[in-house]
Amino acid sequence: MIPGYFENEEERKALLGRLFNESAEHYDPINDRMSFGSGSRYRKQVLRQHGLRRGMSLLDVGCGTGVIAGHARDIVGSTGRVVGVDPSEAMLSVAHKKERLTESHVGKGEALPLDDATFDMVTMGYALRHVDDLRMAFSEYKRVLKPGGTVLILEITPPKSRLAFHMLKGYIRTVVPLITRMTTNSSGAHELMSYYWETIELCVPPQLILDTMRDVGFTNVKRNVVLGIFSEYSATRPEDA
Repeated sequence: MIPGYFENEEERKALLGRLFNESAEHYDPINDRMSFGSGSRYRKQVLRQHGLRRGMSLLDVGCGTGVIAGHARDIVGSTGRVVGVDPSEAMLSVAHKKERLTESHVGKGEALPLDDATFDMVTMGYALRHVDDLRMAFSEYKRVLKPGGTVLILEITPPKSRLAFHMLKGYIRTVVPLITRMTTNSSGAHELMSYYWETIELCVPPQLILDTMRDVGFTNVKRNVVLGIFSEYSATRPEDA
């Protein structure tokens, strides 16, 4: 639990639902400013690096406004399929308005409303810190992947360097919320960005993420770290699973 934000699981879910719904229309501009415009280029590059190609099917879990999904749709083309799952109807509405999804479902990673062995790739971008049950979510990702399919999870990890840690904390915890308040005039968006650092600092440790992926049956489990901050977790559903 995070004092000042919520004291129990029910309050956490209510808070996240409210903040994401209130912030949906501002979410893309906030993220563009926060990443200095580099986030979109990075997402598209990492999808290609992990094997997404024309004609493939991709599920983006916790898709939000569909930023990753939009890049995936550009890559898979008209013969491919891009599906989004998110608990926020407001976020999904923005994703559809921007034509980033083939289809969408309101739901969570721990209980995906989709058939077995359906997708070539499952992605989750910067939402793992909101997952209630890591093992259940990873089991679901494996279930909906085709044999040989890839799961790719992007997340922000606090850097090991003490100086870098405090610089990142100061930027995300102070600068980003201030800019958000000045540019959106949205109390919900400001509150979400103020809460953002807390979720990063308290996110599941990288080793536990890797271990849980292996425990549920994924193979080729890997973690690649970019700039000491951005973690790319990837794994494969075995052909015989």
